[in-house]
Amino acid sequence: MTAISFASLGLAEPLCRALAAQNYTTPTPIQAQAIPLLLASRDLLGIARTGTGKTAAFALPILQRLSASHDARQPKSVRALILAPTRELAVQIGESFATYGKHMHFKHAVILGGVSQHAQEKALARGVDVLVATPGRLLDLANQRLVELNKVEILVLDEADRMLDMGFIRDIRKIAALVPKQRQTLLFSATMPSDVAELAASLLRNPERIDVSPQTVTVDEVEQRVMFSDTDGKRRLLLDLLADKALERVIVFTRTKHRANRISDQLEIAGIPCDALHGNKSQNARQRALERFKRGEARVLVATDIAARGIDIDGITHVINFELPNEPESYVHRIGRTARAGATGIAISLCDSSEMGYLRDIERLTRKQLTVVGNTPAPQPTRPAPRGQEQNRSGRPAGNNKRRKFSGQRRAA
Repeated sequence: MTAISFASLGLAEPLCRALAAQNYTTPTPIQAQAIPLLLASRDLLGIARTGTGKTAAFALPILQRLSASHDARQPKSVRALILAPTRELAVQIGESFATYGKHMHFKHAVILGGVSQHAQEKALARGVDVLVATPGRLLDLANQRLVELNKVEILVLDEADRMLDMGFIRDIRKIAALVPKQRQTLLFSATMPSDVAELAASLLRNPERIDVSPQTVTVDEVEQRVMFSDTDGKRRLLLDLLADKALERVIVFTRTKHRANRISDQLEIAGIPCDALHGNKSQNARQRALERFKRGEARVLVATDIAARGIDIDGITHVINFELPNEPESYVHRIGRTARAGATGIAISLCDSSEMGYLRDIERLTRKQLTVVGNTPAPQPTRPAPRGQEQNRSGRPAGNNKRRKFSGQRRAA
């Protein structure tokens, strides 16, 4: 059977050349399905997590469509608009367009909050072919009449479920009202709750639907482990884990910004290069932290759930949940930062007695029991447990499991 190539999907030579320079030779499933549809100007509803190649799935056909038209740019105008929920994801999408379109003549800009708008005004003044933006800053600039959206030909909503979770639904509807009704619209989401389905129905016209099974990474490609500890023992346990050099590039997740800062400071004191990433950091500080992590200057990135989605960094060997998320879906997105691009990865969750209910919810959602490393939790006093929590994970006495040495290597099959 002949392998599918990017050229066979109908992509132009300049795009294929740029892909070859990045050693991208075989389309991912979502790329193979989406690119021909988008080249045919169909609306698309894509259910796909980050790491599946969805950015290229929409960026490549957008670049080809724009290059086929020789319309002159108009001041402050936009031809293709991509909305993203976070600043980090917007920057990443902008970088992808620059990479894929390096052999094409097009102009793009990235618009986001948290930084001065002066450079953004200058970038928009003569018009752009592709604009990647977070909703809030885009609306702000539109209200100042610094950008015109009445020439938009293609509208993309990336990580729609995340945007709705962050309260952007009104902004999205306001932006949609500013772009022409006659357009191509693409909506991507990792999940499809009712509010996202309603949004899709209101924005898309007879769309094609592509589902690339977003839960596959959780079961098949990430080895999931849990280690039990009391709350005070988690910091020492984390340091013990990081003493293993097999943990080469690690994201440590916390539930709060304060905890992320505290753990980052403690790891630095212990001589472990790391940075913290959360919403209280300035955009410049967040970008510096990501760049240091990408380059390997920081071995550990300590993050809140702002980094659980949209951060596409290759080579993350481990994810450590210092605190379990109170929403099991967040666990799926967190551990999806590893095991990307066909690689394997390991996720370790540190669980204290107050988080037993969270652990049970995670295992119910993923339909997978996490592998216990070390001892099972000690039996709790026989008083009623708080709602949503368990007094004990299993009926076995504590210490039944022999502690096995933790390493970055996967178990032999």
